[in-house]
Amino acid sequence: MKIKWYGHAAFLITSEKGTKIILDPYEPGAFGGQLAYDKINDQADIALTSHDHADHNDTKSLPGSPQVVKGSGTKTVKGISIKGIPTYHDPSKGSERGANTIFNLQVDGMQVCHLGDLGHILSDKEVAEIGPVDILLIPVGGYFTIDAKEATRVAEQVKPKVLIPMHFKTEKCGFPIAPVEDFVKGKPTLKRAGTSECAFDKASLPQKMEIIVLEHAL
Repeated sequence: MKIKWYGHAAFLITSEKGTKIILDPYEPGAFGGQLAYDKINDQADIALTSHDHADHNDTKSLPGSPQVVKGSGTKTVKGISIKGIPTYHDPSKGSERGANTIFNLQVDGMQVCHLGDLGHILSDKEVAEIGPVDILLIPVGGYFTIDAKEATRVAEQVKPKVLIPMHFKTEKCGFPIAPVEDFVKGKPTLKRAGTSECAFDKASLPQKMEIIVLEHAL
């Protein structure tokens, strides 16, 4: 399996069989140009969106006609098992920014969890619903989502083998969110990939949690 980070909360997961899944595709130039990542041109089989904000739900601009998945519940789409867990975009049960869906996908025998724009520490029930996670895609920038301190706590709750930060400040994101350095500072087992894409297989996953910082592809 390959995981490629486009930028912001958008990823491409490609299975060994070649099934392509795009998560949280952004609208280029959204919010008055504050989101300046380039257009996603990859053609996917499946597109997931955690919530209906322009920096996470631009499935209409994707090439081809991927099957769009939203909301909670378990389903199998094109051979990929997908579980949506209902959460919130804020610590006030959605009263500030609405709902958010966490997606847990089974790809090549591995559990990949994308937290979307999670805005709160997880409850015991939510942790149980998520279940075991091999690779966690987690927002760390704060302001609109959990911040560095809260993301550290959520990582402790979920206990993934690999953690990939997302939704943080870069030169292409004008949002008032923090850079990834605030999250990774002082943490052991940190790898800077120096690229936008990494390959994973079940047998080679680390025993102790490893943080991998990707470079945005777009």
